[in-house]
Amino acid sequence: MTKLFDSTPRDDGFRMPGEFEPHAGTWLLWPQRPDVWRLGGKPAQGAFVALATAIARFEPVTVGVNHDQFDNARSRLPDEIRVLEISSDDAWLRDSGPSFVVNDHGDVRLVDWHFNSHGRYLPTWEKDDRVARKIAEIEGVDRYRAPLVLEGGSIHVDGEGTVLTTEECLLNPNRNPDLSREQIERYLCDYLRASNVVWLGRGLDPDVTSGHIDDVATFVRPGVVALAWSEDPTDWRREILAENLQRLERATDARGRRLEIHKIPLPEDVLLTEEEAAGIDMVEGALPMPAGFRQAATYVNCYICNGGVVMPTFDDPKDDEAREALQGLFPEREVVPLPSHEIILAGGNVHCVTQQQPLGERR
Repeated sequence: MTKLFDSTPRDDGFRMPGEFEPHAGTWLLWPQRPDVWRLGGKPAQGAFVALATAIARFEPVTVGVNHDQFDNARSRLPDEIRVLEISSDDAWLRDSGPSFVVNDHGDVRLVDWHFNSHGRYLPTWEKDDRVARKIAEIEGVDRYRAPLVLEGGSIHVDGEGTVLTTEECLLNPNRNPDLSREQIERYLCDYLRASNVVWLGRGLDPDVTSGHIDDVATFVRPGVVALAWSEDPTDWRREILAENLQRLERATDARGRRLEIHKIPLPEDVLLTEEEAAGIDMVEGALPMPAGFRQAATYVNCYICNGGVVMPTFDDPKDDEAREALQGLFPEREVVPLPSHEIILAGGNVHCVTQQQPLGERR
């Protein structure tokens, strides 16, 4: 039986490691929700198989599935990938799942955030809000229940006390309307064991995630940030990214360092076609995604795993340039391009559907 602590990770000497630190494995959930994934998730399931297979080259992978999809997922996923029944409302595990924390003795716990489907983006999320507790029970790790509505895609950490986030998301009244900026910052520091929060302005996805950080910036390692960028002054994203660049250039991390910033080009916008929109079975209360709906296509929504970086691709001329740029930032890892059109159509990408479980190490 796992224990629920009423203290905080800061109190107990636990911190959230950077994504680039060693993993024990990766977690995903299986897509099937027909009002999110077109054609009942069937095309997306193929993309998830490819994603899980790519990650499994570098570390163990677990995929959680609803009971009615167990046989389907088990038959399609490679044998080395663990498949478990974990009921959920949707497949955005980065956001509905836990943030793992570690201490210097090699112990691992997790933070169980409150989840409300990205500010009530979908009409149901009760099963999603239980996913973190279920993972704690499966892995036999103790947990903290944070008094904050937060998705994992809204934060990045460097493992040394610095948090990256956006005002557009964490200060949005659809998350924590009764909390001030200072209170939210204090909770971030207490539950991630951080001392410095770097606030960027906006993300690229105001409609679905309210501007998650993982679409615009990510830590490569402590002190080094990869930033989504467009050189086109007429690009609607340029103003958002230029402001974020200015904030990063003014910022220092928890150790007082100026940040080293590397620009990663953006692909062209991905817009839902009429055929794709027609394949989404909308339900009352869900955010409509009509033909022409703009998705936040970005390469920094990549996933860093042991020895690899899985990078989404869009059949875009910038795919190769972005891969070369990321490979230069991760010379010790293999950058693996992954066609992700079916994932981005639902509003996120490879980082949004993965969650790393760190390897507890003595320091």
